[in-house]
Amino acid sequence: MDKIGLYLQYPFVRYALIVGVLIALCSSLLGVTLVLKRFSFIGDGLSHVAFGAMSIAAVLNLTNHMLLVLPITVLSAILLLRTGQNTKIKGDAAIAMISVGALAFGYLIMNIFSTSSNLSGDVCSTLFGSTSILTLSIWEVVLCIVLSLAVVVIFVLFYHKIFAVTFDESFAKATGIKADQYNLLIAVVIAVIIVLAMNLVGSLLISALVIFPALSAMRMFGSFRAVTICSAVLSVICAFLGIMISIVAGTPVGSTIVAVDVAAFAICYVIGRFGKKA
Repeated sequence: MDKIGLYLQYPFVRYALIVGVLIALCSSLLGVTLVLKRFSFIGDGLSHVAFGAMSIAAVLNLTNHMLLVLPITVLSAILLLRTGQNTKIKGDAAIAMISVGALAFGYLIMNIFSTSSNLSGDVCSTLFGSTSILTLSIWEVVLCIVLSLAVVVIFVLFYHKIFAVTFDESFAKATGIKADQYNLLIAVVIAVIIVLAMNLVGSLLISALVIFPALSAMRMFGSFRAVTICSAVLSVICAFLGIMISIVAGTPVGSTIVAVDVAAFAICYVIGRFGKKA
């Protein structure tokens, strides 16, 4: 505890905890919807797109990568949603097509045009979020706080519409809810979360941050509201513990957070297996 208290005196540790907890909270809120709609791997697709956009930003020597990465990822989310509704290209095929293509082009661009002397380190940090969460500037922290609060407010305001679209889209349309618009809203919000989460766990581990808390909560609860609340609490706790363990033990931040999420899922599975869902 003394060691943890010592680390908490450093601003970069406090910044990492604030951003990590907020990103984990946002990821868990939409994670339940994505799992129930069987669109869980949208996180993988958009994270690979974000990797490709970040590669371009690095080659262009942009001081703030998010100015390029965020709009490209949002546009890709819209394209992914539209393409997934195409009868010729199903949702899973669209995700695979966009994610693999973006990942390949991103790595190719970094190899051809990169001016960095440590290309392998840059790629590893981007893919697995090795140290980027511990090097945040105050401007990036403020931006993450603003975007995270916007995501939470949007989810709270449109909670009932998101609930309706998640469980029965056809019935939602029949009752006058513009399901396509809310699906678009969900896709855009997920894109924002993906861009924020790249600093936390890296592009390859983002889907774990979105999916594991939701799956863990589903082992113990049966209602949408209870699952959402439990998912948010689990995600925040796992992110906090993961960051603190990584700082104290010197392990990669992203991988440590995901490992804690996996452990939490195992515990929730055992509880759900031998207990009764609330």
